[in-house]
Amino acid sequence: MTVPPDTANAAGTSVLVVEDDHSIATQLVRALARGGYQVDHVVTGQEALRWGDPDVVLLDLELPDTDGVHVCRQLRQRSAAAIIVVTAYGEESDRVTALDAGADDYLVKPFGLSELMARIRAVLRRVRPDGDIIRHGPLVVDLRTRKVTVSGQEVPLTPKEFDILECLAADPGRVQGRQEILEAAWDANWYGPTKVLDVHVAALRRKLGQPGLIENVYGRGFRLGDF
Repeated sequence: MTVPPDTANAAGTSVLVVEDDHSIATQLVRALARGGYQVDHVVTGQEALRWGDPDVVLLDLELPDTDGVHVCRQLRQRSAAAIIVVTAYGEESDRVTALDAGADDYLVKPFGLSELMARIRAVLRRVRPDGDIIRHGPLVVDLRTRKVTVSGQEVPLTPKEFDILECLAADPGRVQGRQEILEAAWDANWYGPTKVLDVHVAALRRKLGQPGLIENVYGRGFRLGDF
């Protein structure tokens, strides 16, 4: 278990995953980290209540030490964090109870990672209106409207081109593997040819008007460089 940070990383959004199923938690932490979030994971409700002040809490209701609804209520009393309940309980009464306890959203397992990311962006829009904007030099990526501008000029992109750019822009400078980008832009179980990625990256470079912006790191993948 990592030590709770004193303050959240000012460069990104901090997410606390409260989940006792380690296989689920591992997937969530990996996906969120790839999305550019600062992620921490705890197993129990008491750990969650002792944590710092994350921007978003992903809260399982079935915790080993206490009732998840109680944890939700306690978190809401002391924190302005966006709380998304992530649980296998899908009955209307369960949803109502969690929402009345202070949850901002409710997601039933199993769910897709793309839907989870969309839910996080949605709750952040309510608590932090500028939370869907990624800026990198003159490049601005609006995740809500899925619009991209360079020096104020809109750049029309296809859905896949946008998804690739979103993946790279979430963590500029970090090399992201081909499979990682394919999973983010296509599907978590993508097994097709990776050459399709090169075709889309080439089109993306051309449209952005900066061929060197998306760097090909031989044998490793791609990264978003400097303008």
